[in-house]
Amino acid sequence: MTACGEKPAYRIEGKLENLKDETVYVVFEKDDITRIDTLTCEKPGQFSVERKEGDFNSITLFFENKTTWITVYPERGEKITITGDMNYPSLLQVKGGKINNELTAVRKRMGDLLKEHRDLTAQLKNTGNLDTLDENELNSRLTNVNHQIIEQVGRYIQDNPDQKASVILMQTFFADPDDTRKLDEYLALLDPALKNYYLVRELEQFSERAKRTALGAEAPGFSVKNVYGETVSLDSFPEKYLLLTFTAPWCDMCQTETLHLDEIVHKYPKEQLDMVVVSLDDDLKGVREVLAKDSIQWNLVTDSAGQAAMLLDLYNVSALPWSYLIDEEGKIILKTENGIEIKQTLEKILD
Repeated sequence: MTACGEKPAYRIEGKLENLKDETVYVVFEKDDITRIDTLTCEKPGQFSVERKEGDFNSITLFFENKTTWITVYPERGEKITITGDMNYPSLLQVKGGKINNELTAVRKRMGDLLKEHRDLTAQLKNTGNLDTLDENELNSRLTNVNHQIIEQVGRYIQDNPDQKASVILMQTFFADPDDTRKLDEYLALLDPALKNYYLVRELEQFSERAKRTALGAEAPGFSVKNVYGETVSLDSFPEKYLLLTFTAPWCDMCQTETLHLDEIVHKYPKEQLDMVVVSLDDDLKGVREVLAKDSIQWNLVTDSAGQAAMLLDLYNVSALPWSYLIDEEGKIILKTENGIEIKQTLEKILD
């Protein structure tokens, strides 16, 4: 219960320039708890939101129809203010609470680089007005700016291993699912006093999941049933290549064409390459009816009994479609969302 007139636990005030959409979505998060508020600016670019209850680790505000966002880190009873130009969201100033103040100071020190990064990115989106030389020049400059930003962030983390802001910067710049070496290096530098900070635990878990499906890693074992009730496991495909593909609901049949799965099935015999497709469908009867009309007998696993969800987590899949190519020894040799890349890799190996 909250007494009348009690000071709010969390209050955020914003005064932003060049905000075009007056609707702001505010997401309060801690562990598995999420609270969402939707608000409308009181005046152009001005808003406020408060909560009198809850214990949250982070609050993310989404702007411009959810295309831009910023995450702030609350301290109970501390008011947070957000100011700045929405044309440069990475330069927004967040004040209130030690972490927010520290992150804002880091952004200020990198202000020129962050502004140049935004400007170059905007120019590259307009490639229709550029010739090839100009585009190459812009890409080269953007690569250089990215390198300088990463260098400065890395230097800050090394100089401030006792700051929670360092952990947040690790998440922002070094949580790469394809290469965790830098993340692991910086996690090892952290002050032991931070070991129980929630984000440190999350990044350690992220690193472990990423290693599980890194290129060259042993593919995680599984045992599930396909839509025909047959048991499918990693051991079901000895001494052959396996293409494990995660897709959206199967009744969107265009995905087989987008990923070139139908071409691949017809081109390579099962003695060379087999395929397991995992879809998010939970309507098993409907999927079977669709499959009955297909000339290909797809080895399809759906989300009945939560199978797809389990495999998505096991294989660290965060976007669809997504594919893993597993070699004859059970090692991951390719992970991609690109059907052309799958075809080209198979041609090099099997043709």
